[in-house]
Amino acid sequence: MLAMVLVIVAMVSALTAMRLAIHGQEVAVPPLVGLAPAEAEHATAGLGLQMSIERQYYSPQIPEGRIMSQLPLPGTKVRRGWQVRVAVSLGKTRVTIPDVTGQSEHAAELNIRRRGLDVASMAEVQALGIPPDQVLAQSPTANETQVAAPKISFLVSAAMDPEAFVMPSFVGQPLGSASRSLEDAGFRLGNVNVVPGSAGAGDQPAPAVAPVPTAPPAQASPASMIVSQVPAAGQKVYAGAAVNFDVR
Repeated sequence: MLAMVLVIVAMVSALTAMRLAIHGQEVAVPPLVGLAPAEAEHATAGLGLQMSIERQYYSPQIPEGRIMSQLPLPGTKVRRGWQVRVAVSLGKTRVTIPDVTGQSEHAAELNIRRRGLDVASMAEVQALGIPPDQVLAQSPTANETQVAAPKISFLVSAAMDPEAFVMPSFVGQPLGSASRSLEDAGFRLGNVNVVPGSAGAGDQPAPAVAPVPTAPPAQASPASMIVSQVPAAGQKVYAGAAVNFDVR
C-alpha cells in the first residue's frame, strides 16, 4: 500500500512539473493596435515574441504609421518565439486611382507606380478581336474613393491560340487540286519531292542495253499524284502550317 501511494505521488508530481514547464513557456499577446511599429516590436520582444509587418491599408480612424490590426488577438496565449503579424495604417486615402484600361501592361504599371501604388495581381484572358497585352479591366476602378489598400489588380488580354485543324489525307489526289485546297484552308504548300516509280514483284528484269546519258530529275506538275504527305493524315495542325508531299 505504501509503495502504491509513493507511485501515485510521484506521477502527480511529474504531471505537475510537466504542466508548469509547458505553461511556463506561454505568454499572452500584448495589445499592439495604435502603437508605432518600433513600440510594438519592443513590447513583443520583451515577451520573447516576434513581430512581422505584413500589410498596409488606408484607414480614416488609425493615424498613419500606427498599427491597425494584429494576429493573434490581444490576450491570446502563445509560446515564446511565436510570430505576431500586424498591418500598418497608411492614414486617410490621398491617392487618386487612375484609369489604365486600354493601356499596355507595362504602361499601366508605370502609371500606377508613379502615383505611389503597386500591382496586387494580374490575370490574363483571351479576347477575340483585341490585341494582346492590353488592360481590359482594373480593380479598384478609376477615381474610386473607398480604397482599402494601395494596390491595383489588372485583367490583361492574352494572345489568341492559333486555330487548330485535323490534317486530311491528300494521298492519291493530284498535286494541283491538293495545292488549291491547302490555299483555301489557310495552309502553305511546302516541299514537293518527286519519287521514282518502282517495278512490281512479278516484273521481269529489263534486258541489258547500252548506257545512255542520265536524264534530268523529273519535275512535279499539277497532274502529279501524291503518294505520301507530312504532316500525316489525322495529325493536329495549326493554320498557316506547311504541308510537304511526295509525288509521282
